[in-house]
Amino acid sequence: MQAADSKFLAPGRLPDLEPLAIVDIGSNSVRLVAYEGLTRAPTPIFNDKVMAALGKGVATSGKLNEEGVDRALAALRRFRVLCSTMRIRDVRVIATAAARDAANGPAFLADAQKAIGAPIELLAGRREAELAAMGVLSGFYQPDGVVGDLGGGSLELNDVKGVRIGKGVSLRLGGLALMDLSGRSPKKALKIVRKALEDAPQMERLKGRTFYAVGGTWRALAKLHMRQRDYPLNVMHGYVIPARDAADFAALVERVNADALVNIASVSAARRPLLAYGAVVLEEIIRRAKPKEVVVSASGLREGLLFERLDPSARAIDPLIESARELNLLRSRDPRHGEELCDWTDEFIRTSHLDETPGEKRLRHAACLLADIGWRAHPDYRGEQSLNIIANAAFVGIDHPGRAYLALAASYRHMDGDDDVSPHVRTLASARMLDRAQVLGAATRVAYVISAAMADVLPRAPLICTKSKMTLTLPREFADLASERVASRMKHLARIIGREPEIKIVD
Repeated sequence: MQAADSKFLAPGRLPDLEPLAIVDIGSNSVRLVAYEGLTRAPTPIFNDKVMAALGKGVATSGKLNEEGVDRALAALRRFRVLCSTMRIRDVRVIATAAARDAANGPAFLADAQKAIGAPIELLAGRREAELAAMGVLSGFYQPDGVVGDLGGGSLELNDVKGVRIGKGVSLRLGGLALMDLSGRSPKKALKIVRKALEDAPQMERLKGRTFYAVGGTWRALAKLHMRQRDYPLNVMHGYVIPARDAADFAALVERVNADALVNIASVSAARRPLLAYGAVVLEEIIRRAKPKEVVVSASGLREGLLFERLDPSARAIDPLIESARELNLLRSRDPRHGEELCDWTDEFIRTSHLDETPGEKRLRHAACLLADIGWRAHPDYRGEQSLNIIANAAFVGIDHPGRAYLALAASYRHMDGDDDVSPHVRTLASARMLDRAQVLGAATRVAYVISAAMADVLPRAPLICTKSKMTLTLPREFADLASERVASRMKHLARIIGREPEIKIVD
């Protein structure tokens, strides 16, 4: 970007990042996702798609759908203009099963490359499976299970554990492919699915582990399940469905006309015909492999492409902490204060002898970094706004109970009691995590009233516990901070952890 454009830079964007985009030419949709930059926790700045249905009929005719080709090329030309508008020079374009399997795939890719104005990489099936697994590594904290990426033309399966991925397979079980091969019969589709899964080695390794469901059709199924439960969050990533419940719901979707399903309006009309076929595949995977749960992943092939480009040190960064640091930088009054709050509460938790697992410490640090993001709201609504931002933020590397903890801790930072904090979000947190959110919220209320959310105060004003007391130590120059308001917040925190509050002034 030229220097003359600097006056147009948005303060809400992270500095020193070059935007980039991925264009994904899939069997069912053609999608453009533009990202703020190549980071461990990439944030989309633009997301658009066209349901081109390129792969419709490929399984039986061997050729790409003509109408789909026209829609896809029109979308690619539009995406080219949008990338230019966003001043994106780094555009990565990939194509998957439909272009790979069709006899006229090479001719289409030549036209597509002219339309988008960038080289197109045609992914092999195993390469697709590898990238989908990398996407799950990117989006989850210490994943352990099997990734299933269901597209319009194929299903990719791969094993993930920690930072390791296996050798994946690609099966012709995508929604459009099954619809064609079965003559639009879910019952016939089931026979096709059963036969194809017989030799998939990933099925033998999934028992008792997590199945990570990637792809738009499975996200649509999960959205319906979420609406059916009146679930308190709208975030799809990390949504968990117990395996038995997922199988029962998939069976319901298979036998009921899609338009008759409750809340079907939340699913696009173009996606609805594929729901039954996605349900057939999911139910059979659960029946055959017996996972403990199905977890929805919004991170897949595209995020895998970004993750692959990171160097090993960047891959090792915790994506949740990275996201929290970015929001701290963009929204807090003094980002250094959030970092100091992590250290300040470290000492408080250590001396209070509140046992804390490494995972809980990680969440507490993220909560500290997010504690001041709602300060621009009216004081009466800061807690509510902070809760809503965090509960619905595009975080990865965190499950929904952890997300609830972060949201509640930020809300308690601005509120005293349970009555003012979302009862729906509280249902996602365990009793232990609800208690920890209250403790941290009360502690940060003390921190903010003595520091005004500015750096260089908390390191000089430690909050330390002994067996019976909780002592805030202030240097002489801060003696006038020992006010009734500070005493009141100290008293509230001390009551929660079972100590007597004390404020000590030292020279």
